[in-house]
Parts: sequence; structure tokens; C-alpha cells
Amino acid sequence: MSSTEHRVKSVHSINSPVRFEALNEEVIKEVLTKYKTIAIVGLSKDPSKASYQVAEYLKNHGFRIIPINPSANEILGEKAYKSLLDMPNEIQKAIEVVDVFRPSEEVLPIVEQAVKLKKVHSILKVVWMQLGIVNEQAAELAKRAGLTVAMDKCMMQEHRRLLVSRASSEKKQMA
Repeated sequence: MSSTEHRVKSVHSINSPVRFEALNEEVIKEVLTKYKTIAIVGLSKDPSKASYQVAEYLKNHGFRIIPINPSANEILGEKAYKSLLDMPNEIQKAIEVVDVFRPSEEVLPIVEQAVKLKKVHSILKVVWMQLGIVNEQAAELAKRAGLTVAMDKCMMQEHRRLLVSRASSEKKQMA
């Protein structure tokens, strides 16, 4: 296991401290293979932005993306919504992962909305905070609601590392 997998972050709450453990490779792989409908909060309309590139990659690799951006009507050919709670019920019911591309200090209200979706529909399984995004208070809230939490990780990089590169290696070994 890498040092990242062993990294443990302390998450403090007013009532009692809980420990936040970084996800191991097997959990990340399970998330990337099992859950295919992703609401991407902070998805930019700008193709030069990381959020756009990651969403495009995910869409091209069989994921259903739902853009969350209050200033867009459509991104990557998909209808965009102002917030997680602004989506129609039938779309809310399909969301399995909330992928966050917002500054760390803006994550807590997004996770609060995600927790509401989980309570109402029981479908949402994962809150994923992209590379560079860490909010331990939001992680604690999500974890207490029964959600798997990834912080400071890129879905595209993890998908490439764990699934695409391994599939390529396995094909080479078979040849």
C-alpha cells in the first residue's frame, strides 16, 4: 500500500472527534466500476478547465454526467442544473456520486445538499472532492450520513491508474 492509502486525517466535531481514513485502492476501484451516474458540481463550460476535461473523460468512458453549474444551461451536451436540489426528482433518484469541483471552503453546503438527496432517495453513495479539495467538516457530515468520501483525488486520474492502465497491462500480458 502507498503512503497515501495509509494517510489518516483527523476530523474534529464539536461533539466528538471521528477519524477520516483515505480510501484504499480497492474502494476507489469499486466506486469507479460500480457507480456510473455522477453529478459534477462546479462543472465549467470552458474546455480548458480541469472540471470540463474530467467530465468529458468520464462521459467518454461510459459514465452518465449531470452538470451542476448555476450559470450554464448545457455542458457537454447535457442539461445543467443550478444545484443538486434543483434537479428533477427522477434525476435526483439516479445520482450515485457527487463529484465536487469547488473551492474547499464552498464544499460544506454542497455536501449538505448531497446528504438531503441521500435521505430522500437512498441512492447516493459517494461524495468525491477532486484533487486539491479538502474539507474535513464536510467529509465528517457525509461519512455520518453513510456516504463514502474521497478527498483530494481526481476521478479521471484514479480511473486511468486503476482501470485503464491495468487493463492495458493485462492485454499486453495475454499477447
